[in-house]
Amino acid sequence: MYLVSTDWLIGNLSHVKVIDASWHLPSTNRDGFEEYKIEHIENSIFIDLDKFSEKNTDLPHMLSDAKAWAKNISKLGIENEDKIIIYDNSDVLSACRCWYNFIYYGHNPKYVSVLDGGLGKWKKEKKPTSKEKVNFKETKYEAVENRNMVKNKSEIDLNIRTNEFLVLDARSEERFFGKVSDPRKNVRSGSIPNSYCLPFSNIIRSDKTFKNIEEIKQIFNQINPDNNKLLVFSCGSGVSACILALAYSLVDNKYVPTIYDGSWAEYGKIE
Repeated sequence: MYLVSTDWLIGNLSHVKVIDASWHLPSTNRDGFEEYKIEHIENSIFIDLDKFSEKNTDLPHMLSDAKAWAKNISKLGIENEDKIIIYDNSDVLSACRCWYNFIYYGHNPKYVSVLDGGLGKWKKEKKPTSKEKVNFKETKYEAVENRNMVKNKSEIDLNIRTNEFLVLDARSEERFFGKVSDPRKNVRSGSIPNSYCLPFSNIIRSDKTFKNIEEIKQIFNQINPDNNKLLVFSCGSGVSACILALAYSLVDNKYVPTIYDGSWAEYGKIE
């Protein structure tokens, strides 16, 4: 159950830990934590994807080591056995990146879900919100990295020659085909050779809910009709790639979400 509805959550608020993982593109001049302090789903806690990322790199929100992740999650009062529901108020559905992170660091995938439609749908339905910050008692969370869920640049380069997996890019066609400048400094326009463009907007409705499984399945079948290749997802910086990873997990419940963490921020970097 990687997606839960707003109605499901309102009926189960007392049985889950709710996380606001809102993250915004720098160009929007929005601050997820400042917005959280003004309004959030009752009893939710905030995760800053940037602060929880690797510090010893100039690439945005890269995966940290397991020890650092466990330390941060412990401070939030989350336990390994917790059922976690993640939401956002972001145009790039950043809750999906947080969902991926928890699974990558070993949280039981059956215990991690994304709120379909996020805070926007929740508020439209006039479900309860709060501005009160929630503090849980610190825990001793344990994390173990699943390195099969991530590809690095060397593996992406090798795959251009071997074609062992398909790289699907969640960015817009304008960015993928280099019709516009990249929003990040020192990053050229374009895309990874032999990769495919699948804008995440193709699988999301106007209210930021996911299309139904059959619709999503048809979209993926157009790119991988025989379902015989591993799908690896990329984007600008590893956030919206996770939207596609979650969507494909809805289609194939045996799929282990796999992304190129550096994404175009790394591959397109001007040295």
